[in-house]
Amino acid sequence: MDGQRAGQQPAGLRELKKRRTRYALLRVALDLFTTRGYEETTVDEITEAVDVSQRTFFRYFASKEEAAFTIQDLVEARFLAELRQRPLTETPFEAMHRAVLGSWGSVNEATEALVPVELHLRTYRMIESTPSLLAAHLRRATELEERAALVIAERQGLDVESDPRPRVAVAAFSGVLRVTGRLWGQGRETGLDGLRELTESYLDQLAPTLAGDWSAPREPSDGGRRAG
Repeated sequence: MDGQRAGQQPAGLRELKKRRTRYALLRVALDLFTTRGYEETTVDEITEAVDVSQRTFFRYFASKEEAAFTIQDLVEARFLAELRQRPLTETPFEAMHRAVLGSWGSVNEATEALVPVELHLRTYRMIESTPSLLAAHLRRATELEERAALVIAERQGLDVESDPRPRVAVAAFSGVLRVTGRLWGQGRETGLDGLRELTESYLDQLAPTLAGDWSAPREPSDGGRRAG
C-alpha cells in the first residue's frame, strides 16, 4: 500500500521525501556516533530513531562508515572542484592553498543544509579518535591525494608516472592539512573559525619551510601558540 501511494506521488514530492529521509538518517547516525560511540551504535538504533526500516538505511548508505564520511565526501569534492577552477598562472601550492580557502564558504553552506556545523565538527573529532575510522580516513586521504595529483599534473602538462613532482607537492600539502586537523582536534578551540585560522597559519609556512633557510631563529607562529 505504501509503495502504491508512493507511486502515485509526483516525482518532485518523492525526491523531496527521499532527501528528507536521507538527511534524517544522517543526522541521527552522526549524533549517535558522537555521543554513544561509533562502534557501539547499531544500524537498528539509527533506524528506530527515524522510524524507518533497516532496508531503508541501506538504500541510502552502504554502511555505517559511509554515513560517517558523508560530510567528508562533500568537503573533498568541493576542494577538487575548486582546484580544477584555479587559474593556470598559479603555482601548484598556491592553487591548492586557494582551493582550500575558496571551498570553505561553499562547504559551510552545503554542510549546514545536511547537518548542523557543530555536529560536523563533533564528527570530525570522533573520526580522529576512533581507530577503525581513522584507518579509513587515512586510506581515503591517500586516494584524495592521488586525485589531486592528477589535477595538478594536468594543470602543469605533466605525466604523474614519469614526473614525481605533482605527487610530492600534493603529499606535502595534504600532510599540513592532516597536522592542523589533528592539532585542532586535540586543542581547546572547537569552532570552525579556529580550524580555518590554524590551517591558514600552517599553510602560510609550507613554501618557506620547504625552500627556506632554517638556520635563522624565528618566533613561534600564532598557529603554534593556538594549537598548544
